[in-house]
Amino acid sequence: MAEKKRCTWCLKTDLYIRYHDEEWGVPVHDDRTHFEFLILEGAQAGLSWLTILNKREGYRKCFADFDPEKVARFTEKRIEKILQDPGIVRNRLKVISAVNNARKFLDIQEEFGSFDNYIWRFVDGKPIVNRWTDMKQIPATSKESDALSKDLTKRGFKFVGSTVMYAHLQACGLINDHATFCFRYRELVGKK
Repeated sequence: MAEKKRCTWCLKTDLYIRYHDEEWGVPVHDDRTHFEFLILEGAQAGLSWLTILNKREGYRKCFADFDPEKVARFTEKRIEKILQDPGIVRNRLKVISAVNNARKFLDIQEEFGSFDNYIWRFVDGKPIVNRWTDMKQIPATSKESDALSKDLTKRGFKFVGSTVMYAHLQACGLINDHATFCFRYRELVGKK
């Protein structure tokens, strides 16, 4: 049986392959999952995604299983405790921003009914399907990530630059950036 063709970025480790095959690009409509990726992608800024995937369980433990209501209530004492945990990237600004972003996330839920309702507006409610034949064609940002970043920044979010938001749109399936030769490309086309 022939080996499945995959996006070349994921071929380094089994963890990357699992993430690529099971999660990356699958349309997300669950607020807790959106919040998880906001925390993880904010933490990833300047680092490799593999570093963050390797610390994902540490983040799950430190950030109340990615419950934005609980994270929004974190105190300075709790933040100090988190900063001692080697299971995460111990960057003070990133940890503080995660707590801040939890509070802002709740504001968006209040305004739009859910974060999902809010974010899918940036792609008109359906995934953007790109047709890349080479991984080098994939951009770092898009007009959608620019608009999302600008709006989140205006709302007081931190670590939500356009590149970070493009990664969020990819990860959560609002943009399908699987290469056309990848087996996941066709599997995900048409999923909303």
